[in-house]
Amino acid sequence: MSKIMLSFFNKPKNVTPPQSLPSVKTDLRALHGDVPTIVWFGHSSYLINCKGINILIDPVLSGHASPLPWMVKAFPGADVYKPEDMPDVDFMIITHNHYDHLDKKALKKLASRTKSYYTSLGVGKDIAESSADETSITEMDWWETQTLMPGIELTATPARHFSGRGLKRAGSLWSSFVLKLFGYTIYIGADSGYDTHFKEIGSKYGPFDIALLENGQYNPAWPYIHMMPEETVQAAIDLNTKVLMPVHWGKFDLSLHPWDEPIKRLTKSAKERNVEVTTPMIGQPIMLGKEYPKEEWWVL
Repeated sequence: MSKIMLSFFNKPKNVTPPQSLPSVKTDLRALHGDVPTIVWFGHSSYLINCKGINILIDPVLSGHASPLPWMVKAFPGADVYKPEDMPDVDFMIITHNHYDHLDKKALKKLASRTKSYYTSLGVGKDIAESSADETSITEMDWWETQTLMPGIELTATPARHFSGRGLKRAGSLWSSFVLKLFGYTIYIGADSGYDTHFKEIGSKYGPFDIALLENGQYNPAWPYIHMMPEETVQAAIDLNTKVLMPVHWGKFDLSLHPWDEPIKRLTKSAKERNVEVTTPMIGQPIMLGKEYPKEEWWVL
């Protein structure tokens, strides 16, 4: 642990982009359509819109992923979306309570416009501290299913990770989620090391129309809690998904690898294994079955 901590005080320069990242500014309140539209805000934050319903995942929109604003700041250009840009939220999903997934400042600003929250066991108290009505928070155990409304079903599924804010760990659960949305099946991968649970989830709930899987912030020192890019591709194969969308990259440096290494390694591996990948810019919408951006926008 001491060696790992020391390495973070001497990060290589290429953990951050050499210039401001490109993005697309989409009017999120104007989204509409009968197929799911997904808009990524960098790292693991994204909005899913379908038939007028807005589902917001892990919104970290305060410009940092840390208890103090100066510690883990967003890359230049990667922080173009703020809580004020979000539409009214029907369902917010918080996968676990790490700072790069649960942003209390953003949640406070969104509280008056969020109808309900779904999260892992024990995370409700962190959400409630962000001015949310406790009656609107539903905690879920692995393999538990909730019907959010007719046509929308959410299941909490396993992940190989951990939880904690500050110095306290293991006070709550962490989860991935399976979202059945008006006939489409979406895998919300959250954070996870590679293991057999991907194949089990794929067998029970697949095939998936799209899987949003972590791809970044990995290190050989912690292989059991975050996947290497090639493992992310294998997880997509295990899940039996039509399309892989890599997330958990492009906004914060939480490890020691070059900022663009995850996407370069993943797209190379996916091409070799015939896995379809979509790589939207921050804010660039994708539409399931219709639009899958694939530009190499990270080549600056």
